[in-house]
Amino acid sequence: MDAAQQEATARARELQRNWYGEPLGALFRKLIEDLGLNQARLAGVLGLSAPMLSQLMSGQRAKIGNPAVVQRVQLLQELAGQVADGSVSAAEATERMDEIKRSQGGSVLSNNHTQTTGSSGAPTVKRVVREIQSLLRSVAAAGDIIEAADTLAPTHPELAEFLRVYGAGRTSDAVTHYQSHQS
Repeated sequence: MDAAQQEATARARELQRNWYGEPLGALFRKLIEDLGLNQARLAGVLGLSAPMLSQLMSGQRAKIGNPAVVQRVQLLQELAGQVADGSVSAAEATERMDEIKRSQGGSVLSNNHTQTTGSSGAPTVKRVVREIQSLLRSVAAAGDIIEAADTLAPTHPELAEFLRVYGAGRTSDAVTHYQSHQS
């Protein structure tokens, strides 16, 4: 890869970080690992061609152009969290992936909370964090959220911290932040 291609790839990954919270290669690899998929199966569930998925993962392409695909990514992230916390079995996850594959997209903010709870019926911390992140990222890119946090920091430090952690940070860091503030 020549210098121009490397620069274009680095720029695409930075755009992905701003738009999606992290480069899509890392995000998709987590989904593949967490849900026991391969790239072809992930592409099928998302409604992408295998070459398009590969281009997004490698940084040859920056943006997912179809909002329904973005929503499917969010649904798969939620499902991966539920598998990780044990509230959804592997068999149920396979069924849900088939449902996600058939979904046509819709509102970024869903009123359907049937898949957002742990075995106790209460929303999982990871699910709540992802909802907050999804909401914030639906209205602004991570870079814009950080800029807003910097502007608010002198007068509203708690709000600035919230925006940095939940709006522009990683899900795992936000979950840790939340849990540390509950004690």
